Amino acid sequence: MNTYKIATVPGDGIGNEVIPESTQLLDIVAAKCGFKLTYQNYDYSCKRYKETGKMMPDDGLDHLRDSDSIFLGAVGYPGVPDHISLWGLLVPIRRSFQQYINLRPVRLLKGIESPLRNPGDIDFYIVRENNEGEYSSIGGKLNEGTEYELVVQESIFTKRGVDRVMRFAYDLAQKRNKKLASATKSNGIIHTMPYWDERFKAIGKEYQDVEQSQFHIDILTAHFVQHPDWFDVVVASNLFGDILSDLGPAVVGGMGIAPGANINPEKEFPSMFEPVHGSAPDIAGKNIANPIACFWTGAMMLDHLGETDGASLIVKSIEKLTSEGKVLTRDLGGTSSTQDVTKEIIKIVKDS
Repeated sequence: MNTYKIATVPGDGIGNEVIPESTQLLDIVAAKCGFKLTYQNYDYSCKRYKETGKMMPDDGLDHLRDSDSIFLGAVGYPGVPDHISLWGLLVPIRRSFQQYINLRPVRLLKGIESPLRNPGDIDFYIVRENNEGEYSSIGGKLNEGTEYELVVQESIFTKRGVDRVMRFAYDLAQKRNKKLASATKSNGIIHTMPYWDERFKAIGKEYQDVEQSQFHIDILTAHFVQHPDWFDVVVASNLFGDILSDLGPAVVGGMGIAPGANINPEKEFPSMFEPVHGSAPDIAGKNIANPIACFWTGAMMLDHLGETDGASLIVKSIEKLTSEGKVLTRDLGGTSSTQDVTKEIIKIVKDS
């Protein structure tokens, strides 16, 4: 029996509600599919920052390094600026462990109503470059507090960094419907984006069977709303991928069902799996958080670990749950509690 060591980081807000519910489900699936998960919990969070001045201890990454995967709930806390949680926890994990792929599925599940009038069949992936690009810490401020104040922020695009995300996206498209779209803005950003386009075309020569297209980010966002059924895999830089991977879930039912993964494809380091929804402090503690995004994120974690049967069982059970429409949280038009959803999906899994 394979055993996997999972570092759980519930974080803040509803992360402390959806992670425990998800580990219940994961344990049921593991028992059914013949593997085992062990958990080590860490209190890395904005709450910890308010108490200690740090999101995690100085050796925090060393503790996570020995795990097979990191399962993170959410970070964010009233009074703690978002850049503190990002640069104090999430970015160090993503970069230290070379999690250069941010992967987010966008799928309209049966029983979920899209805000779009005619959504069509929506089922695609967003592949976001996760380690460099526009989210570079290179830059600074000059003449602060004067009329000559100057702010500079650098974007970093390396051949190695761009090529590896392109190749991952092409490989994914090749396994699916052989369609890959690239997000760009090379008509306005005259150095980095033309280079992005150049590498997209260069790597594309290795994948002649994949239909290749590119869209400027402004029209691409419009197509996500008007024609989301056009897409199969979309590859984007760090900033554009961040924007698109919030817009995508918005057209298929919202953040409560949006999974996400920060992946080190070579498995040299642990990958981190986190739902997209954030800590949602406005509903934290009310027992109405939707755990589906975290369940699906857990399925992505199992798939990465090689437990594909367990991953498939969770996704199929989510689809059965939403198609029945009996047990849904407030964000999907229902009145069920977080625990109600967990109990129902565990029942579906056991009956499968």
